[in-house]
This record gives sequence, structure tokens and C-alpha cells, in this order.
Amino acid sequence: MSRPQAPVPEPTPLVVVAAGTTAGSAVREAGLPGKGPDAVVVVRDAEGRLRDLSWAPAEDTEVEPVAADTEDGRSVIRHSAAHVLAQAVQQLFPEAKLGIGPPVKDGFYYDFDVERPFTPEDLRALEKRMKQIIKGSQRFSRRVVDSVEAAREELASEPYKLELVDLKSEVDTSEVMEVGGGELTVYDNLDPRTGDRVWGDLCRGPHVPTTRHIPAFTLTRVAAAYWRGNERNPQLQRIYGTAWESTEALDRHLELLAEAERRDHRRLGAELDLFSFPDEVGSGLPVFHPKGGLVRRELEDYSRRRHEEGGYEFVYSPHITKGALFETSGHLGWYRDGMFPAMHLDEERDENGVVRRQGQDYYLKPMNCPFHNLIYRSRGRSYRELPLRLFEFGSVYRYEKSGVVHGLTRVRGMTQDDAHIYCTPDQLQDEIRSLLTFVLDLLRDYGLDDFYLELSTRNEEKYVGSDEDWERATDALRAAAEASGLELVLDPGGAAFYAPKISVQARDALGRTWQMSTIQVDMQLPDRFDLEYTAPDGSRQRPVMVHRALFGSIERFFGVLTEHYGGAFPAWLAPVQVVGIPIASDHVEHLLGVAKELRSRGVRVEVDTSDDRMQKKIRNHTTQKVPFMVLAGANDVENGAVSFRFRDGGQLNGVPVATAVAAIADWIGRRENSSPTAETFEPAGAAG
Repeated sequence: MSRPQAPVPEPTPLVVVAAGTTAGSAVREAGLPGKGPDAVVVVRDAEGRLRDLSWAPAEDTEVEPVAADTEDGRSVIRHSAAHVLAQAVQQLFPEAKLGIGPPVKDGFYYDFDVERPFTPEDLRALEKRMKQIIKGSQRFSRRVVDSVEAAREELASEPYKLELVDLKSEVDTSEVMEVGGGELTVYDNLDPRTGDRVWGDLCRGPHVPTTRHIPAFTLTRVAAAYWRGNERNPQLQRIYGTAWESTEALDRHLELLAEAERRDHRRLGAELDLFSFPDEVGSGLPVFHPKGGLVRRELEDYSRRRHEEGGYEFVYSPHITKGALFETSGHLGWYRDGMFPAMHLDEERDENGVVRRQGQDYYLKPMNCPFHNLIYRSRGRSYRELPLRLFEFGSVYRYEKSGVVHGLTRVRGMTQDDAHIYCTPDQLQDEIRSLLTFVLDLLRDYGLDDFYLELSTRNEEKYVGSDEDWERATDALRAAAEASGLELVLDPGGAAFYAPKISVQARDALGRTWQMSTIQVDMQLPDRFDLEYTAPDGSRQRPVMVHRALFGSIERFFGVLTEHYGGAFPAWLAPVQVVGIPIASDHVEHLLGVAKELRSRGVRVEVDTSDDRMQKKIRNHTTQKVPFMVLAGANDVENGAVSFRFRDGGQLNGVPVATAVAAIADWIGRRENSSPTAETFEPAGAAG
């Protein structure tokens, strides 16, 4: 489902802050809003740093006002809300010790060391106290602490803050909005009438001017979290919340969360009997049930057909291999932490236990590319064979940490639709453009059509290969991305150790972004595997290798599509495409005949012969999100017809059987991605 793009905002006019005056006074003199969703809450200086409105530069400075309804503005609001939460916690739970409280995507959290876990009743009490603090218009006031020793003295009762201060004294670094830059700062909350300090926190800021500038928030949940993310450290209580520039924006966000919960693929997987995660199998290792298997098969079969049309050749490779293969590819050096531990095999001992044949380590494969390189290298290759496009639905295994595993979207065992293209340097640019077109067209066929591209460039601390090779590969990807006409976003340092990449970011029906297909240009693995081709002049040359995953993994793509469609898959993907519902037992035979005709057209159809009443059958199959419900009563039987009931409750009556069968088969054959309705699906001869 495509979503309308937000209009590009007009550039924010710059304002000049006169030396010795505050940014807030300059904003007011410029007539910019101080209230409402577009209120200016901070400014950005020439170096790109966000500054409080109370900031007063030593010389005239041009700044960019930052409004509440921008990403940076919301981040500042959320960080300020985290401080208000911490203040409320210490007022209601004086023994609580403070951890950290940063803004995060769409919200904020704060960690606390408390005697007992927070309860839902505690959250309600904390929300009430936060509203009182916000109503009090306390002023956020930045204060520089003179020295590390002074900070230690002031924070003597806060052990976690002291640890951050000690980190600061050891190395000039930043720790999640707490310390940073060249100084230690505290933000005090001041009473607006007396100016007295009510509360304070170690923080680098910035913050909104007053608590009144936090117009809408709510606390959402509590979770356990280890201090600084290390399981060897104490476990703290983490309270999550969200804050926005207006009540309307908060309400929209909460409704989006509610809809996302309704669409959660883990929930729908159980309700629709698609897949499960048995404890006996292990974390992150799904099994697909018959209905889920049907959906998955359709996803794969259509992809296979398109790849055949695109000139790909199908290959297969084993799930495990000797470790030497991954030493050659570099995975054992660069990716070992993401691999399952080795299996030591093939060792032989004599009757005295003396080793007569050394064993060796085997690994479950995390990637398919080394195997494809061996296939390429299995015989001599001519330039006339290039580009050579090898494709595999290859199962790979990655040891994701248990806290990261999430349904189908983050698993330990997955099947990649993995392709590797070997081409000459001269073919590279055209091949990448063709690949990108192929990828985008196929994703559109599955119903995703709102994209932007992300270009991940070299991590300067983790890469192999020459600067020249990386530059050539990156330039080729950038040119193809720009030629696509899609928005291009840079991801500096986000590339794998061996190659830069383009990733296709797709927005789903809720506007959420998912990373889908990736295209990587690799100049390194052809060297590592000594891959060659014979050029027209008879010389031996290195091919360029392009890695391409379209779904990323079948499992993840299945989860994304489940949420995109809310479980109501298009008819061509639905596990049950048609269900026949007789009004009475006398009408079953008629629907069995209709079902036989549909099956002859390749349609997946069932007839509900249970003892349930018709209305309950309709409710049951609507809940199961069947796209076509075909009903039959006495008039339908007499006239050789059927009636239709759709997911949205719409109905069509008296459609001749032959017409109905042809129309259903045509709808499925066209791979329509919308749900059929009485308005969009109206075969000739329907009575309405």
C-alpha cells in the first residue's frame, strides 16, 4: 500500500543571536512561535549542535530555530520528558537511584535501581505526578560543574551517575546523553516563582525551556534492563514512555501502536495457524504450518519464475562446511561472533586412544556466497558467459543473541533468496541498474511500492581491500541509486567488511520502514577465491562480484507481508482462497460441484460442512481473512448460481457458477494485491 509523501517543509529562516543575549530572545524578536506544535524549542548553531534557548553566545551567531514538530524537536521534548519522569520517580520513590534516560525512536526511557519492580499502579501514579510537574512550568537550567571532584561530591548518593563521571574523567567520551563534550553539566529544574532548585540531573542537554513545553506524553511499559547493557552489571527497572508536540500527534501515534499490535505477525501467525516457535526446537527457529507453508510456497514459486525470466541459473549448496572455506572468505575473522560454534568432526583414534587422523571444524553456514564462488571456480570461465547470475534459496544460520531474536523478523535459521552475479568491470554499471529495477519491480508485485534507498559506505575500522576498489564499488552503487529517481540516504560506515551496499527501504501500510533487498559490489572475494575469466584478448581477468538478496530472508519477508496486509493476504497468496458456505445441508452438494470446478482452475478452495449456523461460518471465515466466501441457498441451487460475501461485509448475489469461477480465477491469476469487494469484484451477471 502506497502512502502519500509528506510535503517537503520550507527551509527554516536563520536568526542572529546578538553577543551576550539569549537564543530565546532572538527567536522571540524574529516573531517565531513560542507555543503550539510548531513552537521553537531549541536552536542549531553553525557547527550543527543543538543549543538551549537560554544559550548566550560570546559573539554574534547565526542559528537555525528548531520547532517542536521536527525530529530534533521531538527528541528534545522526549529527553526533557525523561527528566520529568526521573524527578517524579524520586519524589514518589525517594530511595530510587538514577541510571540513564535518553530519547529513543518515538519515545524515551529512564532506568532506575529500586527495591521492587514498578507496577501498573505505579505507572499511573507517576503519570499523575509528571502532569503536576509539567503544569508547574519548572525551568530547565543548564549548569557547568567546576570539576570532576565537584561532580563526585554533588552526586555522592547516585552510584550510577558517579560511574559515568568516572568514565568521563578517564576518557573524553559520551554515554547516552549523560556526559559529553569538554565539560560536565547538570540541568536543574527551577521553581518559576522562587527560582529555587527543585531537582537536577547530570546531563549534556539540551532541553526545552520549561516543563510546559512537554504538551503530550504517556508512560507505556516497564522492562528489566542491565546497567549499560552488560549482563554482569545490576539489573535495573526501565520505564518507557512517549512524548509529542501535541495531543493530536500523541493520539495518532497511540492509534498507530494499537494498529501495529493488531497486525503483529506473531499474534496473527497463531490466530491464522501459519507458523510457530516450539520450545523443543529452539529460539529463533520457526516451523511453518500447512497454511503458512502455502503462503511461503507461493512467495517462493513466483520469485523462481521471475528469476528464470531474468536469466538466473539455480544452484544448491549444503548447510555446513569445513571451517577453511570461511577462513578463505574472511567470515571466521570478521563474522565469527555471528556464527554458531564449530562442530569438531572426522577425528579417528586407534584402540589405544591415539589420534591417527586429525579432526576438523565444521560450521553451519551464515552466508551462501563462498559456495557460489566455488561453483564459479569449478571450471574455466569465458567473458562470453558473463554476466553469470547464480541464484539459490539457501538456508543459513546466525547466532543472534536471545534478546535480539524477534518472531520471524529476527531469527537464527533463515532461507535467503540469494543471488551472486559475476560480471566484467565494463558490465558492472548496467548490471547494477538492471538489478535495482528487477528488485523494485518484484517487490511491487508483492504489494510494496513505497521505497527509498540507503547507501552504506565503508567502516574505516573494519574493512578489507584497497581504497581504489572501495571507491569504484561505491561510485557504481551511487550512480545506479541516483539513476533510479528514488530518495537516497547515506549510511556512513554501515557497509559489511568486504563491500559497500545499497539497501531498499520499504514502507508498509502503517508507514513503518523495513530494510528489504540489498545489493553489494564486492571487489574482495574474487581475489580471495582467485576467480578469473578469459578476456577477449586471451588474458586472465578478475570478475566483479555482486551480492543480491531480494527478500533478505523468506522468514522476515513473510513477517513483513503479514503485518503489511494485517494477515489479509491478497487472494493469490492466501492459504485458503475460497470457502463455500451452504445455508443448509441441502446446498452442500451444489457447493462441492463449484469447488471441483475451482480446483480444476488451480484455486485453493474448501467447503464448510460443519454443523455451525451460516452466520457463524461467515464470522469464522471472515476472522480467518478468506478473500472469497461463496454462499449457496435454495435460489442459488435452483438457478445454478452462487452469492459472494467479502471480508468487508459486502455482498453480491445470484452470480452464475461459470461466471463466478471464471471471475475468481481471473482475479487470482492477475495477482491483484487489494482485497476484493462488491465494488471492485463485480462479474457480469451479478444481481447486486
